[in-house]
Amino acid sequence: MVPTVARQIATRYLRALMRTAFGTLHKESLNMPINEGLIAEMDQEAEATRRMLERVPGDRLDWKPHQKSMSLGQLALHVAGTPGSVAGLLLEDTIPPLKFEESPTPSSKEEVLEALDESLGRARDILSGLDDEAMMGMFRIMDGDREVIAMPKAGLARAILLNHWYHHRGQLSVYLRLLDVPVPATYGASADENLLQ
Repeated sequence: MVPTVARQIATRYLRALMRTAFGTLHKESLNMPINEGLIAEMDQEAEATRRMLERVPGDRLDWKPHQKSMSLGQLALHVAGTPGSVAGLLLEDTIPPLKFEESPTPSSKEEVLEALDESLGRARDILSGLDDEAMMGMFRIMDGDREVIAMPKAGLARAILLNHWYHHRGQLSVYLRLLDVPVPATYGASADENLLQ
């Protein structure tokens, strides 16, 4: 259980973070529930993620920039599935260390886009059901008696559901550039596209 003062500080911090993420610093957002801020940011970022995934060339899904790298298809499917997969962890209080296996390769770009829709729907459903008290509940990864990770579930959503998702979306943009595919704008402009013009 998180001590009350720590919980209050974390709640204020996360609410401020959510507000600044969208520039919604108006009076009504001061008491926005944590889950609503996370959903709003996820939905906003989903548009940029969809644009990136729509550019994935379906005939290059097996391509890798390096032998140690995921293939383009594996990375695209990972990006598509991250929100729903990570949101599922928010339903748990304690889990053993995760075992990461090789990601599957999709058979088509359409499979990736369908996975994105399913993943976003699952994440929205899960987040919608978590109030501030649940979001401030602790999530732990335990290896026997050893605590590997402990953080409020809101922190897990911020760090892994969102920031981790953005990290891999950025990685995907590099794959596209290396394949000479026009990179869509994410924030403002890319060398190939400008959403502000």
